[in-house]
Amino acid sequence: MRLLIRPAFYKFVCLLLLVTARWVPAWADTICISHNYPIQLAEYGQLEYLLDPAGDLTFKDVEHSPAFQKLPKQIPNFGLTKDAIWLRFTVKNSTQFPELMFNITYPILDLIDLYYPGPNGYEVIPGGELRPFKKRPVVHQNFVYNVSIPTGLSSTFYLRIQSREAILVPVYIGTAREIYSKLYNDDLLLSIYIGIILVMIFYNTFIFFSVKDWSYFYYIIYIACVGLAQICLHGFGYRFFWHENLYVTEQSVLWAGALSGISVLLFVQSFLHVREKAPWAYRTMNLFVIVYSSTIVLSLLGYFSVAYALIDFLAITGVSFILLFAIMQAVKHSRTAKIFVLAWTVFILAIICFVLKDVGIIPYNIFTSHIIVIGSAIEVILLSFALADKINTFKAEKEASQAIALEISKENEQLVREQNIILEAKVQERTEELQNSNHDLNVALTNLKDTQTRLVEKEKMASLGQLTAGIAHEINNPINFVTSNIKPLKLDIADLQELLNRYDRLADKTDIQSELKSIEQFKREIDIEYIHEEISSLIKGIEDGAARTAEIVKGLRTFSRLDESDVKSIDIHEGLDSTLVLLRNGIPPNVNIIKHYAELPKIECYAGKINQVFMNIFSNALNAIKSKKEQHNESITITTGQEDQFIVIRIKDTGIGMSEEVQQKIFDPFFTTKDVGEGTGLGLSIVFSIIEKHKGKIIVNSTPGEGAEFIIYLPLNITIHQS
Repeated sequence: MRLLIRPAFYKFVCLLLLVTARWVPAWADTICISHNYPIQLAEYGQLEYLLDPAGDLTFKDVEHSPAFQKLPKQIPNFGLTKDAIWLRFTVKNSTQFPELMFNITYPILDLIDLYYPGPNGYEVIPGGELRPFKKRPVVHQNFVYNVSIPTGLSSTFYLRIQSREAILVPVYIGTAREIYSKLYNDDLLLSIYIGIILVMIFYNTFIFFSVKDWSYFYYIIYIACVGLAQICLHGFGYRFFWHENLYVTEQSVLWAGALSGISVLLFVQSFLHVREKAPWAYRTMNLFVIVYSSTIVLSLLGYFSVAYALIDFLAITGVSFILLFAIMQAVKHSRTAKIFVLAWTVFILAIICFVLKDVGIIPYNIFTSHIIVIGSAIEVILLSFALADKINTFKAEKEASQAIALEISKENEQLVREQNIILEAKVQERTEELQNSNHDLNVALTNLKDTQTRLVEKEKMASLGQLTAGIAHEINNPINFVTSNIKPLKLDIADLQELLNRYDRLADKTDIQSELKSIEQFKREIDIEYIHEEISSLIKGIEDGAARTAEIVKGLRTFSRLDESDVKSIDIHEGLDSTLVLLRNGIPPNVNIIKHYAELPKIECYAGKINQVFMNIFSNALNAIKSKKEQHNESITITTGQEDQFIVIRIKDTGIGMSEEVQQKIFDPFFTTKDVGEGTGLGLSIVFSIIEKHKGKIIVNSTPGEGAEFIIYLPLNITIHQS
């Protein structure tokens, strides 16, 4: 903001002065350089100007143009304009030196061409920021020209100026010694200012890292941008850093102006605590920041005139708003706001003095021409003092708060003592209650474990009862085969014994033929051929019954694995088949057992427990099928296979299926879908614990009405997975 405050506020003050001041121009047309006045500033009527709106007039067009007007100002100031400006002035050399110098001390003009009389007519020396820096007659940020005017004679010179920035043309004319002296003094003053800025930056950077107050951080950014703005305005940046970069040269003044405005707004927000004290002002300042940022975008897009005009507007309104807000806070006895108003007022007074100098109310000299730099330096120093005072304020506030905190801590200490006595009594009371509660919980836990043990035993006994009933029924059938065949077998054997006895008595008989006929008659009576066939059939039935009984006993032995309580390698198919043998009596006639067995290696497991898993899952599948209202050809499909280091057993039924809610709970202890008294809900819980013990997993897939599928994963080597 500070960079563009200068031209914007300058024009504002100029307007007021033009209305109120009485101009008394000295119409001295010729500038006389003498021993008494070895350097002069071209002022008042000594300059004539001509406006070229189209910018297409040539030197021949303007050389004898009657349209030149006398300039009724001390310093030519045309503000922001797209016009080309022609200046004409005459210089008389009354010194003993034929060589003089011109010094135009406003270094940010885009184009400035000097037309001077030469041996063959007027010649031109091109200059300006947009022209090559190394081709300047004198390598300096100001536009400095060597001119030759014979002693005692006069010469007329022309300047053509065109710029996107405000056009200000302070023209110093004098001897080389005086001009170089002025250049040195100007550079020295600006160097001192830059030194002050750098000292303030380093000093406040040290303070920032010491106190960690973000006001210092924003202040560092602020004074850095202020310094950059003055460096750009006075041409130091162009001279020493980027004179070979045309793009930066075009953009630098506007960028510095926008950054200066943004930094001052951010600093004011932090320094005056705008966000906490006046949210409306905080939002307004943020709006200024956004609009300032847009000027950089406009500059990058090439809309320089719009960007400069917008920055002029923001500078005037922003300065007024910040000053008004600071005064409002100062009225409320804010110490920091009072110091800020003082610093800001110093800077504004510096701007007013700068403008008064340009319009001739106060003299144009090294002090007034650099009043902005001086005012800026004073403001920076005052604000630094304000930040230092802020530390003292914080220190006093901290000491006061510490004293209050000490008093409060003493009161709190007394309260703590009293509260400790009460708390100790309550803690003792609460401890006794917790001990009693723990005792009750331990009793309840013991009862719960006993109940759980009884329920598990009940589930095992129920399963054992069902298994025993099935086994008894299965063994009864083959035993019936044996017992029912014994009686007819005895009768057949008795007939054969009688027949053999008759043959034995033949030895004592005399009438053998008659006895043989009698034996033949007996053989026909007992139907000896039928007896032979019947005996074979009866013996075959007894053999079948015995074989079936042996099969049941073998299946029971395989299922129980009573002699294998440790981990053994088994064939998983034997466990499945033995379980189905024991459940044969409970399988309805309409239920088919479908087996899809793959070639599998033996696995390590607790065989009896795995068989218990199969028993519980098959029992659930049969119950699910029996629960269907309408039954047709139902089935239980058993599929085995191998996936990596796991055996996979899939048992799928065509029962009633399960909902998603039921699937989430089927492995929970005591959860059952059966009616009260028909199940304990421990079957699948036991299945889950057995498979978990084997480091396997079980998955259930089911849809209501479409049956259920249990997928069991068992590791080939349980000892590896346990380790």
